[in-house]
Amino acid sequence: MTKTHTETDVVKTKEYTFSGKTVPYYFGEQLGSLHRYADPASTILIVDDRVNHFHGDKLKQWRKIIVQGNETSKGIGVLESVIGELISLESDRKTMLIGIGGGVVTDLTGFVASIYMRGVPYAFIPSTLLAQVDASIGGKNGINFGAYKNMLGVIRQPEFILFSEEVLGSLPDEQWCSGFAEIIKSACICDEALFDFLETNRDKALSHDRDVIAEVVERSADIKSLIVQEDEFENGPRRLLNFGHTVGHAVEKLEGIAHGQAVAKGMTVASAFSTGLSGLEEADRQRVVDLISDYGLPTRINSDPEAIARYFRMDKKREGRAIHFVLLEKIGRAVIKPLSLELLSGLLAEALQAKQTK
Repeated sequence: MTKTHTETDVVKTKEYTFSGKTVPYYFGEQLGSLHRYADPASTILIVDDRVNHFHGDKLKQWRKIIVQGNETSKGIGVLESVIGELISLESDRKTMLIGIGGGVVTDLTGFVASIYMRGVPYAFIPSTLLAQVDASIGGKNGINFGAYKNMLGVIRQPEFILFSEEVLGSLPDEQWCSGFAEIIKSACICDEALFDFLETNRDKALSHDRDVIAEVVERSADIKSLIVQEDEFENGPRRLLNFGHTVGHAVEKLEGIAHGQAVAKGMTVASAFSTGLSGLEEADRQRVVDLISDYGLPTRINSDPEAIARYFRMDKKREGRAIHFVLLEKIGRAVIKPLSLELLSGLLAEALQAKQTK
């Protein structure tokens, strides 16, 4: 459904139901219209410092907790600090928290809301392309523990997600690339038409054409939401969303690169594995690598394969001595196969030695 606030402000609303809870998505809304969805008197915003710098003037009437938008904010120390501020602000069980920022801020906000006073309502306004197409959707929120990413977490759905195009305007190039990585992932696992669209509209996407970005954001949000509806608690099909992430999470830590860059490298490796393990044709593997490169993302891994393999042991998808690994049968169709840690380590060493990640 759509609703118009002014002649130029058209908001498209979609609703998804997860475990009996209906979550509305508002596409094309403005930050200044947040009061239509939440009461400033009973809401506290947890805001990325960069978002506050560029857009804080639109949120003057709201109580805010400002946090840094980098990975350090997903640690125990920041969690304790935010909870302390909520106590100081006399937040109670009726207080709504709204996370405004990238995936770090949405993860932190959702986790805090889930444990503060045994659970308070929360919502998101994702401010990066990556958060709009992936991190804010699906109810998985958590923080890191030491070197291990998202080791502490919950699955709990927000009250709503507001997708604002205006906040994307201040994104640095690196964060645009990270978002494109997750969009490419969505296309690879279950939407060949989206993959074709990304190939055909590359130049418009890279120039941040408003219509193209709106299209890929909505389609990617649809893909993830439909998969989560089918498997909210990651017992089966939801694992498809981890395409590129098993290797990607390790590389992200080892190389100190952005999440999207790491996932791009992980998808490159997973595609190489797929040619031997799930029948992916070489031409399709090359299309995946080419599309990743065309969107300004890296494909070559610089880490030692043994160092990457050590992270496999702490992967959340591991069961015993095997990991549920996502492979491609073709572009637009993925499959999950349990692969032993030993097999994965051997395949990784072979792939990197053969320079298949070029």
